[in-house]
Amino acid sequence: MRALSRQARPGLLLAALLAILAAPASADIYAGHDATGTAVFSDRPGDGLSFYLGTDDLPADSPARRQAATAFHAGMQRHDRQIRQAALEQGLDPALLHAVVQVESGYNPRAVSPKGAVGLMQLMPATARELGVRDSADPKANLRGGARYLRSLMAAFDGDLQLALAAYNAGETTVRRHAMQVPPFAETRSYVAAVLKRYQALKRLL
Repeated sequence: MRALSRQARPGLLLAALLAILAAPASADIYAGHDATGTAVFSDRPGDGLSFYLGTDDLPADSPARRQAATAFHAGMQRHDRQIRQAALEQGLDPALLHAVVQVESGYNPRAVSPKGAVGLMQLMPATARELGVRDSADPKANLRGGARYLRSLMAAFDGDLQLALAAYNAGETTVRRHAMQVPPFAETRSYVAAVLKRYQALKRLL
């Protein structure tokens, strides 16, 4: 499928995106900007296009892996404003918060992990209580709580994003127990790598 510009007619653009995104959840989408600075999307890599969306690299038990690509993209649009607001409140890059949400839940506000984490940013019940989040399935509350938690971890690890993400996944105590390094757990390392990969891609697009 050929790359398409956001400046195409709305109906044609929507149809094109749905065609690209209607593939299985493991399908990849590539995005970039053309010579005029307009964002373009394609189902194949090409000149100036970088990896944008996929699920094969997510942790095996991540709720995001169960999200169809169409739902993933629709969720990104639906929750963009709330994500930007939560990021602004905590002084975080919206692209970073988007990346975390993508890996944690695939934008599914009712996602529940095998360990009991809930919502867009997959808050554990105990963490949600500490953050004052009464309903983790509420997108706005979940995002604000998750953003506040991520900001606190960034402060705890002196702005080291890798360690903050590792702590978000495995817990702050676990990271400190492993000599202030990303713990040697396959899930945690996969999680950190997946978030950073998306963050780098999204920073060029958002």
